[in-house]
Amino acid sequence: MTTTVAGVRARARIVARDDGRGGTSLPVLDGDGPLALRRTRGSGAEARVVLVGAMSGPLGGDQFAIEADVEAGARLRVGSAAATIALPGQSKGEARYEVRLSVADGGELHWLPEQLISAGGSDLQVTTRVEVGATGRLVLREEQVLGRVGEAPGRLGSRIRVGVAGRVVLDQELACGPGAPGGWDGPAGLGGFRAVGQLVVVRPEFAEAPVPARVLAENAAVMPLAGPAVLVSAVAADALRLRRLLDEALDLLG
Repeated sequence: MTTTVAGVRARARIVARDDGRGGTSLPVLDGDGPLALRRTRGSGAEARVVLVGAMSGPLGGDQFAIEADVEAGARLRVGSAAATIALPGQSKGEARYEVRLSVADGGELHWLPEQLISAGGSDLQVTTRVEVGATGRLVLREEQVLGRVGEAPGRLGSRIRVGVAGRVVLDQELACGPGAPGGWDGPAGLGGFRAVGQLVVVRPEFAEAPVPARVLAENAAVMPLAGPAVLVSAVAADALRLRRLLDEALDLLG
């Protein structure tokens, strides 16, 4: 970890590997500064890791990056111990948080962090890039809350890009808060809601039996993607309602 006037730079990396005995080993589990990784008790063949925030942030000017590589036959579930809160810092620069995930053929990854909260005065750009093999499996949840209780949000930009077998099936961007394009909070955007989330599910069987598009609730929809994948998008008044909508969607998908 390096601390400069420009902010904190921190990286974390996970590698999950089939151990040949019906389980998953973690030959690489390395994080520094605010990106501390802890292995917890797994279930069956699945290894479980929790991201523990060891410091506040990201703050203005910080640069965080986390990578997870799931090799063939491995199963990994990653969560976080608490919400991530983007905060203003001494540096006025934009903070960046990059997530890079890869799932090989026959691998499975559940990426289920707690929500990201964009506090007033913060400026954060989040980028998530995922590559999944043709027979890989993925559940990815992304939840963002605009401002703490009674607080206007900071500036938040988010991009998520998912490829399956070398083909891009999703490339989506969202911008909210001060400086975002006009209308982000209007009827064609978030419609006044302060919690927004996505759920991306990739399963090989979706290639033969695509999930039909449907309205899940008043503020949530299930949409098949151009590949063995589905996207659930939802908005809600708060984080609790948003989580309920996404959990319902995951139950619906089995």
